[in-house]
Amino acid sequence: MDVLRPFDPWKSPLCTCPRKYSLHPYTGCSHLCLYCYATSYIGRRPSTPKKRFLQRLKRDLRRASNKLPVELSTSSDPYPPEELSLGLTRETLEILQSRGFKVLITTKGIGFIRDEGLYQGVMVTITTLDKNLASKLEPGAPSPNRRLDALSSIESRRGVRIDPIIPHLTDDLYSLKDLIRAVRDSGAEHIVFSTYKAKPDNFKRMILAFPEMVKIWEDLYHVKGEGISGYRYLNAKLRYRILKPLVEETLKLGMTASVCREGFPDLLMAPSCDGTHLLQPRRR
Repeated sequence: MDVLRPFDPWKSPLCTCPRKYSLHPYTGCSHLCLYCYATSYIGRRPSTPKKRFLQRLKRDLRRASNKLPVELSTSSDPYPPEELSLGLTRETLEILQSRGFKVLITTKGIGFIRDEGLYQGVMVTITTLDKNLASKLEPGAPSPNRRLDALSSIESRRGVRIDPIIPHLTDDLYSLKDLIRAVRDSGAEHIVFSTYKAKPDNFKRMILAFPEMVKIWEDLYHVKGEGISGYRYLNAKLRYRILKPLVEETLKLGMTASVCREGFPDLLMAPSCDGTHLLQPRRR
């Protein structure tokens, strides 16, 4: 397989995702999030269409099974600003639909509004309701309110990733509960939570943007933290203390909840961790 690949997050022992394909029409990402992990593999650069992408996809689909869902996308966003004029993701969705594949969109963009009917579920990533903080963390992405408004405007099954939760920056419990309620009010059915995992390049960007956090984050990640699959994690006790009340609040509000690559089976409170259960029709 060339561009349509079985999802395998670098053989992480903490991944609980069901079997699925991962597909990225673009390389790089114009949202330019400071905390992006993918830049350690492909560099930090604007979204660029992959060469001969649709031709390569059609070739891969000859060997692919439409019994597995396709996620667009797990790293390079399928709805960067460039998509509005290029329409590469839309063409991709049309091809997948014609072959009977179910598709989960994962994005910080809002272009999925235009393409409703070509996918079965959407997961929108929102890290904070604070638009000023969001503009610093995610300078190329639409504001949090625009993302919530876009989510509210569609009829497809939908969820949200609150990811990453950054210690001493976006981890205030009351603010996160406000975000969870806003997500519920947008019509979302599922939330995935994940703490910030540091890699050398994104950690450097984070401390350059927030120099007042250098000592705190150095202590949390490099002194008291732990190394897992090439990332620096917060220690397990702190991660659990952050995540557990968020999962509980989500369940209390009538949504399903899960965590992503955290190692806490008791916080996987959904049919799937990633939202692929949203690809099934709603029960009447």
